Order: sequence, then C-alpha cells, then structure tokens
Amino acid sequence: MHTKPSALLLIASGCQHCPSVLQSLSELIKEGELSSLEVVNISTAPERARELNVRSVPWVKLGEYELVGMKTKGELKQWIDKSAQDTNMGIVFEEMMTSGNLDKVEARIQAEPESFEGLLDIMTRKDASLSARIGVGAIMESLAGSDILIKQIPALGELSQHKNPQVRNDACYYLGLSHHMSAEPFLQARLEDENSDVRESADDALQDINS
Repeated sequence: MHTKPSALLLIASGCQHCPSVLQSLSELIKEGELSSLEVVNISTAPERARELNVRSVPWVKLGEYELVGMKTKGELKQWIDKSAQDTNMGIVFEEMMTSGNLDKVEARIQAEPESFEGLLDIMTRKDASLSARIGVGAIMESLAGSDILIKQIPALGELSQHKNPQVRNDACYYLGLSHHMSAEPFLQARLEDENSDVRESADDALQDINS
C-alpha cells in the first residue's frame, strides 16, 4: 500500500483561484487522499516564496511535482495518484515547462545531472506537449558543449536510431550540440537515413562538431 503524499500549498491574499484550490485540497485530505496539508500565505510570509523560487500562486507541491495555477479537484487527485507512483522526471519537467518554469528545469539538471533522463522521456513520449518539446530544445542549447551533454552522447546516440524520424532528427541536432567527436559515429550512420530531414540534421551536426 502506497503512503499517501503530503501537500504544500502557497496562496496569496487576493488570489482569484487560491480559495478553490485550498478547498479542493482540504476535501482531499478529509477523504484520506493526502497525509497532510501545509498552507502558506506568501503575502505574510514572502520568504517562503523566495526560498522555493515561486513566482505565481496558487502553487502546490506533491512529492516531486510542482503545480502552478488553477487545478480542479479531479486534476489534483490525478497528480496525487502520480505522486504515489515512481516519479517520472519527464512529467515533472513537462509540468514545470508548461508553467513557465524552464529555469527550474535547467537548475535541476545542473544540480542533479541524472535527472537528464526526463528530457529524453519528453523527446520520445507521444503525448508530450509542444511547449515541453520546445523547452527540451532550449535546455539542450543552453547545455551545448557541457560535460552534462557529453555524458549523454550514448543515450542520444541510441535515440538517433529511434523508429520515429522526428526523434532521430532531434537526437542528431542535440548530438551536434555536444561539440564532441564521440558523437560522430552516430551521426555518420544517419547520413544514410531514409528520412531527408534526418540526413540533413546529421550532416549539419557533423559540420558543427568539426568546425
């Protein structure tokens, strides 16, 4: 049996959606869906918002998941269920990206390079949002030439052979951003890809590495 998660809710005086989210979470704790609920009004405790780098409310933390803005009781229940399962960093990062917290994702990857797998998950997941895919590209570009990206060359090389041509195309571009010669064999193999966009991406990436 999974332990019920705890929730942290940040609200502010005058916030339009905060009362509704507070009511939903209060009902969920009464129903036994949450083990505890901490509520902080950042109007009187702004240091808590600074500590958590929260810029918009209502803001809810359930395990690894950070939720920003209006969420219905049903949506909160879905996130509670997700938090009780093994954490999918791709879903964590996607929620951050769609809430405008791309900087938090990058900071997390810088602090915990192993969480990079969340970006790979977004690359390959069919239901990932367009904003999340764009966010992955932005973070990859910010990591260009870094040790973090270089260490992911084997994983990106594997994705360069993915059955989905869009995934192969993206993987080639990100391999080029590594600026590292160990990416070359993966890119050379894609010069004969059946998809013209992938071939072009691989060629461009090779030129970037060798320039």
